[in-house]
Amino acid sequence: MHRHDRLRPGLRPGPLAQPTTPGVCYRRWRTVAFDGCSSLKAPDQPQIRGLLDKVRRHRGTAGYPALRLMALCETGTRGLLGAVFGPAATGEMAYATRLMPLLTPKMLLLADRGFDADAFLASVSDTGAQLLVRLNPRRRPAVLATLPDGSFLTRHGLKLRIIEAHITVTTSDGQHIGDHYWLATTLLDHRTDPAEALARLYHERWEVESAFYALRHTLLTGRVLRSCDPSGLEQEVWALLTLYQLLRRAMVDATESAPGTDPDRASFTVALQAARDQVITAGGILPPEPADTADVLVNAVLTALLPKRRPRMSARRVKCPLSRYPLSPTEYRPLNSQTITHLAINIHRPHDTHTASGGADTASRAPSAALARTGTKDRTLQLLRTDPYRTWRVREIAHALQYPNFHSLCAQLSRWAREGLLHKPDHGTYMLTTSWIHHDQPQPPAPALLTNPTEA
Repeated sequence: MHRHDRLRPGLRPGPLAQPTTPGVCYRRWRTVAFDGCSSLKAPDQPQIRGLLDKVRRHRGTAGYPALRLMALCETGTRGLLGAVFGPAATGEMAYATRLMPLLTPKMLLLADRGFDADAFLASVSDTGAQLLVRLNPRRRPAVLATLPDGSFLTRHGLKLRIIEAHITVTTSDGQHIGDHYWLATTLLDHRTDPAEALARLYHERWEVESAFYALRHTLLTGRVLRSCDPSGLEQEVWALLTLYQLLRRAMVDATESAPGTDPDRASFTVALQAARDQVITAGGILPPEPADTADVLVNAVLTALLPKRRPRMSARRVKCPLSRYPLSPTEYRPLNSQTITHLAINIHRPHDTHTASGGADTASRAPSAALARTGTKDRTLQLLRTDPYRTWRVREIAHALQYPNFHSLCAQLSRWAREGLLHKPDHGTYMLTTSWIHHDQPQPPAPALLTNPTEA
């Protein structure tokens, strides 16, 4: 563990499990996840308020100063590869950037749409780690090449593969609940990493939420942190993180001693109670009991393994009235946990959404953000793809696309060239980037409205 600054120390204990431990790796990469937690509460004291301040919402001010904890979690074991903490007013992206050096080429990062900024994704790629990140649905990535599994390749600073999937679950009470996902990944080969397999893998990102639950509710039992000065608060959080990591390490040691056991089946509550009993009763410390405390924890975990995890879901309800999360989006979801009896993953192909305007089959499709993707960017790429070695002038592109605003098109073409989508050989001329011309995957067909684009 290394301290970087006063209240935001860095935690670097390293991975807990062996690569062969079940659930730890996807192919040759260890799956890890970024996420933040801002529900840790500090005492309402002047020194603490001056450091952390209270969270302000549209309905008022929170009762306690909030501490934001950002962690890089090993999803297979829920162990912490690194953690930083500090004022909640600082965004998650800033904290996650400080944990970036912990990523290695042997890792696959899973992250939600709060981490889909282009600069952040490029920084992750520079570490050599692979990534699988959910995108904001307002994005409109350009379609450079469509792959047989329904995903497509794009470029926005770096080469990415986009998977558009609609996931629908059927619960034991008969409800059908679905959501739309845009996933971006640096795993570009559809043959080794099918789109459906990556959509299922993304669900592992939620393991970091279980880690935060153990910290907030199992260890702290919802209590407000006790220290009333910044130094004491720092020590208290360090102690909390250290205890959590030691228990996770003991749980991993226990499951690895029984080959084939998934660390998900180890109970954090059982491990905590066993450790607590050792402290209270001084078991293994006072003679004549020579038992090793670590052996007691291992035996306790192995004798109380949880059953194999069953797929289930429940509504994401936040009881705090000052929460920024409205209740309306989850009103249609079950109030209690329900077993998932069926899960369907429907991968949307880009050309399906281009041709879905009209037809009897359109209404049956799930709402797709890609319906809005048939804009100037895609039409321009489709036009240039009809003659990929040709150099096009801006006026030719504007005339072929019947684009009325010439100056706006010039600005957009220049921006797409900076992003790597196009190549600008000379002033006012553009052509398709050569790295995409010889790609071994089939290209999207030219739009029907361009009957003879070379004459434009």
